[in-house]
Amino acid sequence: MNSDTETLRLRFLETGADNDLPIADAHQHFFDIERNYYPWLADKPVRNFRYGNYDNIRRTFLPDDYFRAAGHHKVVKTVLIEGEWDPSDPLGELRWVESLHREHGFPHAMSGQAWLDREDVDVVLDAYGGHPLVKGIRHKPTAVSRADYTDNFVAPGSMRDPKWRDGYAKLQAHGLLFELQVFWWHLREAVELARDFPATQIVINHTGLPSDRSKEGLSAWRQALECVAREPNVHLKISGICIPGQHWSVESNGPVVRAAIDVFGVQRCSFASNHPVDGVVDRLTDIFDGFKQIVRTRSVEDRLSLFYDNTVRLYGL
Repeated sequence: MNSDTETLRLRFLETGADNDLPIADAHQHFFDIERNYYPWLADKPVRNFRYGNYDNIRRTFLPDDYFRAAGHHKVVKTVLIEGEWDPSDPLGELRWVESLHREHGFPHAMSGQAWLDREDVDVVLDAYGGHPLVKGIRHKPTAVSRADYTDNFVAPGSMRDPKWRDGYAKLQAHGLLFELQVFWWHLREAVELARDFPATQIVINHTGLPSDRSKEGLSAWRQALECVAREPNVHLKISGICIPGQHWSVESNGPVVRAAIDVFGVQRCSFASNHPVDGVVDRLTDIFDGFKQIVRTRSVEDRLSLFYDNTVRLYGL
């Protein structure tokens, strides 16, 4: 940790003021749709998306755009997560992110695209392993709706697919963590994965996607989190909890955030913006303001952990 960031940490520990709180954004994206190909942003018809219409983010979003969106928040480090770049060229995104880092100093780390059940998995992981920017990979496993899910679910590309697991088994040797993005009903498969590969860190993306905010839905989501949180090699990123058609609010998201922290504990949670994707629903400034308000009564040490220290430790920033 360099002297500048340590100074920021110490100042916040002294003042406890929200505007002094340093942020390491654990999950964000950059896009340049004029130069690069992202099928989900470029192709038509557009995909079905959990937030609904996403035309407002089908545009270029670079570091200068991010910091304009961050406004008064003191974001000092970011982690870029693969943005569903052209799947025929997963390493192209790494080359592009390297150029961003050289020009802007951001992002400080990334988790790249890899297809664990594809023939090029060794080539891709070899390129990522030991690269100073790359800390992990993301491959969204095959998933189904809650109505179609069964306890013995298995499908090509799922977490129980032998070929997919063969690829997953290679992550440890390359020192890479795994970014897991699935709806919460698939987390029982993640429990098996965490137990079978205890040396590989799993980072659950977007709070396990608690989209059903009914009493029954939130209860089932929490039970799923409780099961996977028993595994010590699992971390939770609190992000991606927007509700379609509604502004991000403390009233709707406070119970989700507090439950997530209660289940995983402060030291295994990180706040993240998921911008510009969560910009479909609300502004980055409003989302970070909301997170800050929800945890304002916690100690300064807890708040620093959630917004900064945990992410720095997890990604070796």
